Amino acid sequence: MIDSTAIERLDALMQGGGRRILGIAGLPGAGKSTLVAQILEHVGPHAVGVPMDGFHLANAELARLDRASRKGAPDTFDAAGYVALLRRLRDPVPGEIVYAPAFHREIEEPVAGEIAVSADARLIVTEGNYLLLDADGWQDVHGLLDEVWFVDVDDVQRREQLLQRHMHYGRTRQAALDWIEHTDEPNGRRIAATAGRADFNVRVSLDATA
Repeated sequence: MIDSTAIERLDALMQGGGRRILGIAGLPGAGKSTLVAQILEHVGPHAVGVPMDGFHLANAELARLDRASRKGAPDTFDAAGYVALLRRLRDPVPGEIVYAPAFHREIEEPVAGEIAVSADARLIVTEGNYLLLDADGWQDVHGLLDEVWFVDVDDVQRREQLLQRHMHYGRTRQAALDWIEHTDEPNGRRIAATAGRADFNVRVSLDATA
């Protein structure tokens, strides 16, 4: 479960009226989605999770751009689309539902319009790798978030988490290890370099597919 220090910070963030947008950043396999689930459970029905991963470019487009082997790198997402969604979420219109995309690992594709965000949602929790990146179209994200938490995790545990996740969704062990070495880890080094921009560091308990 989310620890007491994080709960105190979350409750403080939500003091007063209006909507808050909380970003959860971290390396691949750090447990971002696990933390989001814990936050949503703590806050209840007035909180909605809106993942950055919904803005993955479709596999066909990645193939056209010759970026499929680097899926997960900053330029394999629609960063401008993500920024546009965050701007809409920052300024809700009474009675309006904003629809956000989700990402499905079982098909490795985003699905448009799956997440409904009503105007009365008080907390939006958005998680992803590049919330703190200050380049390549991501530089406007940080300013649209009220806080960004960075997920700390033991690196051995994180790599095992990644390995189990990739195998769970169909890769062989060797294919998973190759993807971690040549794709996840280079991306991870770039993400780690942004950690100093976070407002708060938090640890979570991981499971094999988070």
